[in-house]
Amino acid sequence: MEDFKITRVYADQNGDSRFAEVSKPLRHAGDIGFLSEPEQVETISFRKVVPGYDYDFHTAPARQYIILLDGEIEIETSLGEKKQFKAGEILLMEDTTGKGHKTRNLLPQVRHSIFVTLKD
Repeated sequence: MEDFKITRVYADQNGDSRFAEVSKPLRHAGDIGFLSEPEQVETISFRKVVPGYDYDFHTAPARQYIILLDGEIEIETSLGEKKQFKAGEILLMEDTTGKGHKTRNLLPQVRHSIFVTLKD
């Protein structure tokens, strides 16, 4: 079975935000499918944003996963690199310091997502 793919947004040693791909290995768990190793989490939050959501440069408030339930977004790093993400994709936001990133909705609809804050 393939690994579970996640896009990581992090700050490098100069404080610039960057993208990287993270793979979570999966192990066979019998009839229930394939599972990754468990991770300790702190909180979970549910969020909606308005169709015109366009948030200027900001850092993540904590190390967290963002699970996109619907809609599409574009994230821009401090170096100007842009990537688009769709429903079902997962981001690991780790740029809690530095210059941050921009986020904007690409579709004219309310967007739903889940934030899962990780324990340090």
